[in-house]
Amino acid sequence: MNKLAVLFICAAAAVTARAQTFANVASFNGTDGANPWYIPLVQATDGNLYGTTGGGGANQFGTIFSVTPTGTLGTLYNFRSTDGAYPVSALIQGSDGNFYGTTQQGGSSGWGTVFKVTPAGVLTTMHAFNSTDGAYPYAGLVQANNGTFYGTTEIGGYKNNGTVFALTSSGKLTTLHKFNPQIGLDGTSPYGALIQGADGNLYGTTGYGGANGYGTIFKMAETGSLTILYSFQSADGHNPFAGLVQGTDGNFYGTTLYGGAFGYGTVFQLNPSGTLTTLHSFAQTDGAYPYAGLVQATDGKFYGTTQQGGANNRGTLFQITTTGVLDTLYSLAATDGAYPLGGLAEATSGLLYGSTFLGGADSEGTIFSLANGIAPFIKTAPTAADVGNSVSILGTNLTGATSVTFNGTAATFTVTSPSQVSTTVPTGATTGIVQVATPSGNLATSGVFQVKPQVGTFSPTSGPVGTSVTIKGQTLTGATGVTFGGVAATTFIVNSNSQISAVVPSGAVSGKIGVTTPGGSAQSKNTFTVN
Repeated sequence: MNKLAVLFICAAAAVTARAQTFANVASFNGTDGANPWYIPLVQATDGNLYGTTGGGGANQFGTIFSVTPTGTLGTLYNFRSTDGAYPVSALIQGSDGNFYGTTQQGGSSGWGTVFKVTPAGVLTTMHAFNSTDGAYPYAGLVQANNGTFYGTTEIGGYKNNGTVFALTSSGKLTTLHKFNPQIGLDGTSPYGALIQGADGNLYGTTGYGGANGYGTIFKMAETGSLTILYSFQSADGHNPFAGLVQGTDGNFYGTTLYGGAFGYGTVFQLNPSGTLTTLHSFAQTDGAYPYAGLVQATDGKFYGTTQQGGANNRGTLFQITTTGVLDTLYSLAATDGAYPLGGLAEATSGLLYGSTFLGGADSEGTIFSLANGIAPFIKTAPTAADVGNSVSILGTNLTGATSVTFNGTAATFTVTSPSQVSTTVPTGATTGIVQVATPSGNLATSGVFQVKPQVGTFSPTSGPVGTSVTIKGQTLTGATGVTFGGVAATTFIVNSNSQISAVVPSGAVSGKIGVTTPGGSAQSKNTFTVN
């Protein structure tokens, strides 16, 4: 197993943590897994939490585990060297309901794998890395809006500087970028997971490389074109080992493992144009060496962990605002576990969940929860869909639900369990908040559900520049753009949720008619002919 030297840097600390409700949920015993590494847990549609352990299990190569909110720990899969070894990253639940992740080593060539595992525990190796196409994937995956999975490998590619890859649901891998710090300001060693920004691009970090050798933040199109947005300097933090999170304000937020005013790491903000602001420099007493990234909870604040520092030098849990006001919520004690390498996950109950690398009843790591007064909420899977598509709503105490609405439009639904409602996007729905009315009160999503537009027929089907065209479809309310063959129409009117009137613009060419709304973009199946 390679590198964990960052864990055991000795230091003394003293800090008074703000009292919060911290609870030990479960302890690993080696047989059911050991040493959960770099894993924010994921709450699945069954209401349980899922993750991976970097060691332990029946074969000592790590496990995939589940844990109920009340602490019942189960092993979903025990890794064998042939199908992957030492998974140190988080899982994601794909749009098909299966879980997807990576192993840092193992597989047919020993360089790590990408895998799929069903909720019943049936694992399929989707790809085994061969060093040329990447090696040692340290981070998990992201499933983009186009259904493709994207990820990074720590090394491999060009002179072992790491890669970015795309993987289809059928297992076809394409290496999109091979990092090469000898060219321009390119980074090296991407440890963190990618995210998809609101603009559709992918965003990530590299732990090293860039203009100063301290790591970078990059943007990449789904096709692989990469742009370095920022190169870290020692003073503003260096070596970001975690990925980013995009806040509701549109800015990106993250952590650096080292650097800052005191050398113990930082929390930063980056605006989309590439301007970085150091929000907080850790001073060891309030935490040290944040290995994991952040999560923005439904209260608008960001939450995270430091692997060391705090009152007992075993790590801390903190919250920070967009303006940089940081509160140390909890300093881990001897009975709590030690060294929370993974970040925090917000469950629909409002509780925050995380894990520690060591400690607990058998010194193999723990799972914990933290209550911080965050109200319960619901979330949807997926977070964007067409009218008529199926949607799962995950929440707490959903039994007895009396209504489901998409931005005010009522939907038919079935309560399948206390934690899940099955529904479909109703006709007339528009992008906005999803709500579920329950006997104990209304629950809402923290963000908007995007209802994608659909472009159907149009009339006439041909004409010269200046022709008025009636476009029929669904979810057209709020349209911000109409195109003819890719050329933007300067004149259009949204007549209703199902109709737009647009004028063929100067310069238009024969092609598809496109419509863009707050829920996304869509094109017609047929071609409009410009005479």
